[in-house]
Amino acid sequence: MTRGSSAGSPRRYTLHSGRAEMAAAEEAAVAADGATKPLFAGLADISISEDIPVEGEITVPVGSHSPDEDYSTLDEPVKDTVMRDLKAVGKKFIHVMYPKKSSALLRDWDLWGPLVLCVLLALMLQGGAADSTEDRGPQFAEVFVIIWFGAVVITLNSKLLGGTISFFQSLCVLGYCVLPLTVALLVCRLVLLANSDTPGFIVRLLVVMAMFGWSTLASTAFLADSQPPNRKALVVYPIFLFYFVISWMILTFTP
Repeated sequence: MTRGSSAGSPRRYTLHSGRAEMAAAEEAAVAADGATKPLFAGLADISISEDIPVEGEITVPVGSHSPDEDYSTLDEPVKDTVMRDLKAVGKKFIHVMYPKKSSALLRDWDLWGPLVLCVLLALMLQGGAADSTEDRGPQFAEVFVIIWFGAVVITLNSKLLGGTISFFQSLCVLGYCVLPLTVALLVCRLVLLANSDTPGFIVRLLVVMAMFGWSTLASTAFLADSQPPNRKALVVYPIFLFYFVISWMILTFTP
């Protein structure tokens, strides 16, 4: 037992001395690498002069604020609202009568103009009474449904073919472009009052054909650029049929 205890003491001494040497080597390596320096030791070398003020403001740049963003129509008089809408409708009528490539009709779309034109056409094309035995022409509801249903079908066809305009923008364009045909109907009614014979029919035919072409060209001028280049013909063809049906109702109408 005495030998075992005496033999174990040199081993413990060797183990403790090895640990001390390793700790001393680690301390020397840490001191050599400078890891014991403070984390922000470099900031101690920066000095601020007393003459330089350290006060200031932090401003966050904001985008340009347009006055239109603060504009609200809730507090304006009803007269101003109505006049503004009437001016907008009048500008769209001018765009249709002088068709050119412009985004104004698509950007500020509305359905007031198409509604007014549709009602005028339906009223002027309305035939006799519903219970009459004579076939005098289409009824108000028939004209109304044909115009709006045709516009919806053309719009859906345009969207399915990859059109980039919205549903109501397309309805707005198709409805406003009925304006030339409405003018043609007014002229035809005046011609019928003056002369309903063959010369009057020829005049009505020429007027209706001219206004039909005008409506088709005006609508395609606004809608053609919103379609894929290889599918424009598939969009223009239903528009052609839509205005052709309205033109045929105008030409064949006899009060």
